[in-house]
Amino acid sequence: MPISLNRAPPPPAPGPPLTPAPPPLSSFTFTIPTRQLVTSHHLTLFQSSAAHSLLVSFITDLNNSVINLPNSANVPEPPIIDQLLALIQRVEKLVGEHPPEEQGGSRFGNHAFRGWYDDVWRGAEGWHRELLGLGDGAEGKEEWRKVPKEGVEEVTRYFKEAWGNRTRIDYGSGHELNFIAWLLCLHQLGLIPQEAYSALVLRVFTAYLKTMRILQTTYYLEPAGSHGVWGLDDYQFLPFLFGSAQLYSHPHIRPKAIHSPDVLDFYAHDYMYLGCIAFINSIKTTAGLRWHSPMLDDISAAQNWGKINNGMLKMWMKEVLGKLPVVQHFMFGGILKAAEGMGEETGEEDREGMRHVHSTWGECCGIKVPAAVAARKAEEGRELRRIPFD
Repeated sequence: MPISLNRAPPPPAPGPPLTPAPPPLSSFTFTIPTRQLVTSHHLTLFQSSAAHSLLVSFITDLNNSVINLPNSANVPEPPIIDQLLALIQRVEKLVGEHPPEEQGGSRFGNHAFRGWYDDVWRGAEGWHRELLGLGDGAEGKEEWRKVPKEGVEEVTRYFKEAWGNRTRIDYGSGHELNFIAWLLCLHQLGLIPQEAYSALVLRVFTAYLKTMRILQTTYYLEPAGSHGVWGLDDYQFLPFLFGSAQLYSHPHIRPKAIHSPDVLDFYAHDYMYLGCIAFINSIKTTAGLRWHSPMLDDISAAQNWGKINNGMLKMWMKEVLGKLPVVQHFMFGGILKAAEGMGEETGEEDREGMRHVHSTWGECCGIKVPAAVAARKAEEGRELRRIPFD
C-alpha cells in the first residue's frame, strides 16, 4: 500500500459540543420510564424525536472527547466521576456475595445471576439517593440537592436496566444503551459538565465494561444481540466506537495490528478496541478472528482508524438505535421523552401476537445462544467440538 494511503489521519478540528446545554429542572415532569416502542411506526417516530437526537449528539460528543487519548490519559475528573465510579464498584462487589451455582455442565446462563440482579435492584435507588446528596451533605455533592426524589427514581431505572435481563440471563447492546441513557439523564439534570466527557469514557465507561466482563464470565450471560459471527461482538458495541477514536491518529498502530499478539499484549490495557480483541481471543479459541469474528477481521483491512471510527458511529445508529428488536426495550420518561404517538396502537400485528418483535437471529427472546466463555470453561480438561458462534 502506498505510504500516503497508510498515513495516520489528522484528528478532526475541535468544535463546540453537539449535546445542547441542560434545560432548567423546572421544565421536567419526572416519571418512571416505560417502554413505548412497539411497532415499526413507533421506530420511525423515535428516529425523528428529540430523544434520538440527544442520544446521537451525546454519543458523538463522548466519542470526540477521547480522540487520540489512551485509557491512562490525564483528563479532568470533577467530583461526579468519583461518585459514579463508587456506584459501579458497589455493583461489582455484589458479585462476591452471589457465587455461581453448579451448572451440571450447562453452558447457558447461571441462575445465581438472578440473586445478584435482585440485590442491584433493591439497592440502586438508595445508592443514588446517597451519591446524589439526598442523604448527608458531603462535600462536592451540594449540586445534587437540586434533584427531586422523582428525578432520582427516573434516573435509577436506566441504571437498573444497564446490567442485563434477569429472566433470560442475557446481555446485549440494548443494555449497554441503557447505561449511556443513565449518563445522559445525569447530564440533562445538569450534573455532568462538558469537561467531564473524556473521564466518562476513560474512567466510568471502562469501569462499567470491566464489571460487565466479570458478570459475563461469572454467570455465563447469554448474548442478547447480534452475535459474534454476524456482528462485532457477542455483547458490546461502544468499546469499538470509543476504541477506534482513541487510536484515530496513532503513529504506529494500524487497523491490521489487531492480528498481532505482541501489539495486543502491550497495548490492550490502554486502548479499548485492542482490549476487546484480546478479550474475544481469550474466550474464543477456534481457527481465528476470521472464523469467530469475521466482521472485525474485515474491518481490519481499513486504511486507517478514522475511517473505522466514522463507520462505527454510522453502524451504531443503524444497528442499535435503528433496529426494533434492540430499541423496543428502551424506555422513555420525563427526561428522555417519547415522541407524540409512540406507544399508541397502530393496528400492526407483531409476530406470534406479541407486543414486541422477535428477530430471526435471536436478538430478543428467541434462540438461546450459550456464552462463549462457558464453552471455553467446558473445554478445560477435555475436548469439545465448537459451534460456529463460539
